[in-house]
Amino acid sequence: MGLDQYAFIRVEDGEGKDDALIMQWRKHSNLEGRMSDLYHARGGTSEFNCVELQLFAEDLEKLESEHRNLEPASGFFWGQSTLEDVEDTQAFIDAAKVALKNGHKIIYTSWW
Repeated sequence: MGLDQYAFIRVEDGEGKDDALIMQWRKHSNLEGRMSDLYHARGGTSEFNCVELQLFAEDLEKLESEHRNLEPASGFFWGQSTLEDVEDTQAFIDAAKVALKNGHKIIYTSWW
């Protein structure tokens, strides 16, 4: 029970879509808070749970500059962010930037 988070590459072609997992986090609460804020800043009105959030180059640039010092966030069984989460987030950002340059979409989603 708790917060599970996923980031994946979405490749779309004329026949549909194919998703490839880039990163999975378990209870990286600070990242969840940041993504929830982004979702609501874009006009999201529902609870940020089981929602797909597309990330763009500017989102990744901002996340890269902030991810080491994200504001603490909490929620129902969200847990606490760790140093490993920070390292995994940088690896995600690096892979996501490459995927964007190759014309793919980046999607973040979570479930708690």
